Amino acid sequence: MNAGKRAPVVAAWGAGTNSTAMIIELVRRGEIPDMTLLAAMPEQPHTRRLIPVFRQWMDDHGVPNEIVEYQPRFFKHWPPYTSLLDACLTNGTLPSIAFGQHSCSARHKISPQDKWVKAWPAAQHAWANGQKVVRLIGYDCSARDNQRYAHREGHISDLYEYRYPLRDWGFTREDCERVIAQEGLPAFHKSSCFFCTAMQISEVRALPRAELRLIVLLEARAAPRLRTIEGLWRKSTRKRPGSMTAFIRAEGLLDPADIDEIVANAPLDLLEFQRAAAAVPIERRAHIGTWIERFNAGQACSSLPANAINVSEDSAMRSAAIS
Repeated sequence: MNAGKRAPVVAAWGAGTNSTAMIIELVRRGEIPDMTLLAAMPEQPHTRRLIPVFRQWMDDHGVPNEIVEYQPRFFKHWPPYTSLLDACLTNGTLPSIAFGQHSCSARHKISPQDKWVKAWPAAQHAWANGQKVVRLIGYDCSARDNQRYAHREGHISDLYEYRYPLRDWGFTREDCERVIAQEGLPAFHKSSCFFCTAMQISEVRALPRAELRLIVLLEARAAPRLRTIEGLWRKSTRKRPGSMTAFIRAEGLLDPADIDEIVANAPLDLLEFQRAAAAVPIERRAHIGTWIERFNAGQACSSLPANAINVSEDSAMRSAAIS
């Protein structure tokens, strides 16, 4: 597509079933987007494994694609942080969905995509000439997405024209699964953070030990500030507790001694790391990802200065922690 002759088209890829099928079908119809954007998130392991697989598919089929990431502007006295996991641990809280809100998606998914598009020459040229950027969203015709679409229907933007190709084609969830299978690709599932309130019991049971430990850490770090909810699952139901940590303990998914150790010591260790960072100039502070990396390795961090590694090491460790 030649973005100079008509409004540029950008597709939002969430690494789930619907948006993946949308991109495949666009390619089949000869309607390749000018750009496809994925917001970096702490995804479930199965999604993390599939992201490079489908990015390679897009590269092979001439689909431009980029991964974008939320970049905070001010760190105050904190170690630098990036991902939603980083932000929650830094601020001692849980993702906003645990409190019945949805700002985590707006901040960590929509905002970095908007920022990328605003710096995109094709978009700047379109806006300068009175055009809107076409933004493609992967809502299908199933009952769940009918609700999501109803919430969005009629939304007007000065910068974007929103289109929903799957709905235009009459695609259901089953159609999306079929399109992916026809390409010989692995099955894509729901995309979400591994600590999302929307996680099902079966999904938590399937998580590896590393993710389970991080869930325990998140809830332990946030516990002093929780007043109206029990944890990431908010409130207890007949099927599960409001705390994912309580579920992990009850199900025996982690050794009880490991859970007790994390709850008792990890939040304090992280606070020590943050206090050390406050005494270091911002350009020399280690990213919080360095602390997470050591937590994942089962190592104490409080004795390590907040500027213990150089910038290149910091970047590599941060990427490993997020991925």
